[in-house]
Amino acid sequence: MKNLSQMMKQVQEMQGKMQELQTQLEEVEMVGNAGAGMVSVTLNGRGEMRGLKMDPSLKDGDIEVMEDLIIAAFNDAKRLVEDYTQEEMGKLTGGLSLPPGMKLPF
Repeated sequence: MKNLSQMMKQVQEMQGKMQELQTQLEEVEMVGNAGAGMVSVTLNGRGEMRGLKMDPSLKDGDIEVMEDLIIAAFNDAKRLVEDYTQEEMGKLTGGLSLPPGMKLPF
């Protein structure tokens, strides 16, 4: 029974650390860029958009180009968030990898 109580304690500790990580992810911001910095999108660690900046010269350009730059900047920021989250989860789980398709935070 000692092993079971020790395992339960470890599970509770990990739950606490997961809650801390989720709070941390709300505070972290990642900036994705496109068009050599003409468009920047800021996402928090949970993937929520916090900001969008565009070079003023884009206002006179093609709307489709502008849309593509926004999408590219968003995708860049999303990749940075995913990389950061994966790295932080690796620290939390001691390098234990998650099964394919499983994403955190749950």
